[in-house]
This record gives sequence, structure tokens and C-alpha cells, in this order.
Amino acid sequence: MAEVLFLLLAGLAVVAVSPAPPARRRISASTIRYARRAVEWERRRLAAIASEPTPPPVRASGPRVLGYLAARLLPAALGVLTAGLLVVGAVLAAIVVRSFVAGTMSTADFLLQLLIGTTLLVLNLQAIASVATLDRWLARRVLEPSTSEALQQRISELVVSRAGVIAAVDAERQRIERDLHDGLQQHLVALGLLLGRARRSRDPDKTRELLVQAHEGVQRAVDDLRDVAWRVYPSALDHTSLDEVLSMVAQRSATPVDVRYDVPVRPARPIETVLYFVACEAITNATKHARASMIIIEIEARDTRVDMRVRDNGIGGADPDGSGLQGLARRVAALDGQFHVHSPAGGPTTIRAELPCA
Repeated sequence: MAEVLFLLLAGLAVVAVSPAPPARRRISASTIRYARRAVEWERRRLAAIASEPTPPPVRASGPRVLGYLAARLLPAALGVLTAGLLVVGAVLAAIVVRSFVAGTMSTADFLLQLLIGTTLLVLNLQAIASVATLDRWLARRVLEPSTSEALQQRISELVVSRAGVIAAVDAERQRIERDLHDGLQQHLVALGLLLGRARRSRDPDKTRELLVQAHEGVQRAVDDLRDVAWRVYPSALDHTSLDEVLSMVAQRSATPVDVRYDVPVRPARPIETVLYFVACEAITNATKHARASMIIIEIEARDTRVDMRVRDNGIGGADPDGSGLQGLARRVAALDGQFHVHSPAGGPTTIRAELPCA
């Protein structure tokens, strides 16, 4: 009834302001906006009844949204009719039972009424199920894109995803170059200076001290090289699982990290690699920028997808459009996944990545 009233009022408003094009455009835009909200509510209702996940936002055009609300009047009217017949049947059943208990109806008549009532109840329930099926069919038929539209949309998504992957690869190369230049190269230059001083030194004690410093510099250079290599590709995934690799990352983190892993079947290697990079970037951001004192990583299987949530208790304010998070979003999108960042000012920050299992 609310949708019927909405359509009537919207139609009257558009007709009333039709002589004024600016007002008509504003009324039409408002009508479509509220119509989308009603349609999204209907889709959530249908998904809840069918025990399905929450559907994505409506992408259909304005006319199709309004057309769906108009088409829904048929299953809505049939739903009212079938529900009304069920109520009437329940009242009649109560009258029959009361008459039988009062003794004004014979056993044979009661059994006959019971048979008729049961038959009508089965037909009524079948009608209710048919109306619900019609309601779901209308939503799919009108709101979901056709095969050609879905194919065109998929092509557009792949074009955007490919461009994102190229941008992510370029950004990663620049990051590796910075790491090598600012970290490893500086250590090697310092190491060369120490060895040069040790070679020129005439004092054995001074030479020994310089060699000790050079040895320490080699260890730091090896650590930096290992870190760069891990940022390029986590080789530990070749011989161990993602939860163990993340546990090693958590041990090296300056901020306490709690890893909770519940994926019975190991995902494909590309999926694990993307999840690894998401977790490492989230840990780095929480430690450097959010000033968090605790990070929780939760990875679990949900139907045909793997869901990762990284939460911290920091100050929040993470920028989803920043280069680091955008790079992660492109990595996730390249594997048909979804990436979300929720980081209000004051915290906490939650980074979520959903990826297909296969």
C-alpha cells in the first residue's frame, strides 16, 4: 500500500509541475531516488526470505526501477488475496471445531469439513508459494541486467581491472626502487666505507672494530633485502600455509597482532598472495599512522568466498584513495574480489577483503 501511494503521489506531482521543466526534473530525480530505496528494501526482503546474502546496490535505470514498483502491484495484490483467504479459512476452521465440540455437528460432517478444509489449505499454501515465486521472478527479470548488458558490464569491469593491475604493478615497482635506494643501497655504501677504512687502517684494534661494524652492516643489508623480497613475493607460501606466514609477520610486527584463521580448504596461491599483501599493508598502516596498540586479523571461509577483516584500535582517518590502499583495492579487484575500508576519525579502522575461493 505504501508503494501504491508513493506511485500515485509521484505521478500526480510530475503531472502538476509538468509546465515547469526545472521543477519537473527535480521531482523526477527525487522520485527515482526514493524509488531506488524502496526497491532496495524489497530486494533485501526477498533475500532474507530466501536466506540469501544481502544483494548489491540497484544498478537498473530509473524507468526500470519505477517499472518494477508498478509490476510489483500484481504479486502484491495476489499476496493480499491469498493471505486474506488463509485468514478466512482459519476463521471457518475455528467455527467448525467449535460446532463439533458443542455437539451441533456430527462426526461424519466434521470429517468431511476437515477433508475439504485440508484440501483448501494445501491449495492456499501452494498459491502463497506461487505468489512468492512470482515476486522473486519479477525482481530478477526487471532489475537484473540482461545477458548482453551483463556481458557489457563485465567487459567494462575487466577493462578497469586491467588498467588497475597495470597501475598497481607500476606503483609496486616504484616502491621497490625506493626501498632498494633508500634502504639497501645506503647500507651497502656505508659497508663499502667501513671496509675501505679497515683496509687503510694501520691499527689492528681499529681494523677489528671496523670489521665488526661492517659485519653488522651486512646483517642489516641482508634483513633489508629479505624485507624487499617479501614485499615482492612471499616465498614462504611455497612451503607453508597463509596462517603460518601471517604468524611470522605478526612476530616481527612492533604492534601486537592476533591472527584468527578458519579456512578448512586452502585457497589458491594468487588468493593467498593478495590476502598476505592486504594484511601486511594494514599492519604497516596501523603501526605507522594509526598508532594502534592491537591489530586483529580474521580470515574465514564464507560459502564460495574467503573473507578477511583487519581491525585495529587506532585513531582512524585512513584515506581509501591513498596510493597504498588503492593498490590493494586494485589487487583484490583483479581477482574478482571486493575491498572495503571503514576508518572514521577517532577509529577504529576495519579493512575488509572478499575473494572467491577458486
